[in-house]
Amino acid sequence: MTDETSPLTIGMLAGEASGDNLGAPLIRAMKARRPGSRFLGIGGPAMIAQGFESFHDIDRLSVNGFVEPAKRLPELLRIYFDIRRRLIDRSIDCFIGVDFNFFNGLLEATFKRAGITTVHYVSPTVWAWRPGRLRKIARDVDLMLALYPFETTIYESHGIPVRFVGHPKAHEIEPGQGVAGKAAARSELGLGEADTVLAILPGSRSSEVALSGPDFFRAAAHLHRDRPMRFVIPAAGERRRQQIEALWQSLNPEIPVNVTSGGALVAMTAADIVLVNSGTATLEAMLLGRPMVMSYRLGKLTYALVSRMVSTQYFALPNILLGRPVVPELLQDAATPEALAGAIVKVLDEDHSELLAAFEAVHLTLRRDAGSEAADAVIRLCEEHSVPM
Repeated sequence: MTDETSPLTIGMLAGEASGDNLGAPLIRAMKARRPGSRFLGIGGPAMIAQGFESFHDIDRLSVNGFVEPAKRLPELLRIYFDIRRRLIDRSIDCFIGVDFNFFNGLLEATFKRAGITTVHYVSPTVWAWRPGRLRKIARDVDLMLALYPFETTIYESHGIPVRFVGHPKAHEIEPGQGVAGKAAARSELGLGEADTVLAILPGSRSSEVALSGPDFFRAAAHLHRDRPMRFVIPAAGERRRQQIEALWQSLNPEIPVNVTSGGALVAMTAADIVLVNSGTATLEAMLLGRPMVMSYRLGKLTYALVSRMVSTQYFALPNILLGRPVVPELLQDAATPEALAGAIVKVLDEDHSELLAAFEAVHLTLRRDAGSEAADAVIRLCEEHSVPM
C-alpha cells in the first residue's frame, strides 16, 4: 500500500535529450518528497545523474526520417519487449512516458492493461494535427502533464485528467534576461554595441538546414545590400557548423558571418531580431523578448501530406499562446528570400513595446517549477491509485 511516506518505484522512458532534461528535475523533486524512491527504465545522463537506472543507452532509441526506423525495427522491438518485461517484473507503482510519443504510447497501452498507473509528460500536439489521438490517450493515460495552459482545456473536454506544470524554458530563462544579458552576449560573440544584429536559426537538424538554410541565407544577402547588419548563426554541434559554413560560403562568400557553437540562447540574446525555424526556438526568442520572423519549409511531398492533417491556425508558439498573429509566419512557398527580408525590415522598424509586454505576460504564466509541479501530481495520482495489499 502506498502512503504519504513510503518510497515509490517509478518506471520512466525518455527517448531523446529534451525528455532527459525534463525527467531529471522530476526525479529530483520526487526523491525530495519520497526519499528512497527508485526510478528505472531508459533515460539519459541528466536522469542518470539523479540516480536513475537506465537499462539501455538512450541513443539506441534515436531514429530519423522514415527509412531508419524500418531498418532499426528489430532492435527497437527488442528494447520494447525488454523494457516491458523488466518494469512489470519490478512491480512499478507508475509509468511515466516523457514525450517520445509513439514508443511511449505503446508502453502506456501495455502497462494500462496490466493495471499499472500511467502518466504522459508533454502533450502531443493534438491541438495542431491528428486530434483523433485523444481517444487513445483517454484509454491508455491516467494523467497528462501539459507544458502549456491552453492544453488543459482540450484534455478536460475529453474527460482526460490533466495538470499544467509550466514550461522548463520559462523557468530556465529569467524575466528580463534578454535585456540584462545583451551586452555580455555581444561581447562574447565579438559584436559591437551599436551593431544591428540578426540571429539566424535555420534548425538543429541536417534536413532543416538543407531545406530552410538557402532561403534564410539568401534573405541575409538581401538585407546586407540594403542596410548594415551583422549575422550570427548558432550551430548545434560540429557537423551542423560545417554544414552551415559550407552552405553560407556557397551562397554569400563576400558577407561576414559568425557561426557560433555558443548556443542558440547566446545568439538570440545578442540579437535585435531573430529569423527562426518553427519549434521551441520561437518560444526561447519570446522568453528573451526578441522580435522575430518565423519560417518553415518541408519537402514537397511531406508538406502535401502534413498540410492536409494540420488543424491549427498558427505555427509559431507565441502566436498559439497569445491566440493572435504577433509573429509573422512565412511557410513553404511563401518563404522566399525577398519575403523573409521584407518581413524582417518591417519588424525591425516597428515599435515593440506592446509585443514585449505580451511576451512578458506569457513568460510569467509559463514560469513554474515544472519538476516540482509534476512530482506533486504524480505522487497524488499514485496515492489515489494505490491498492491495499
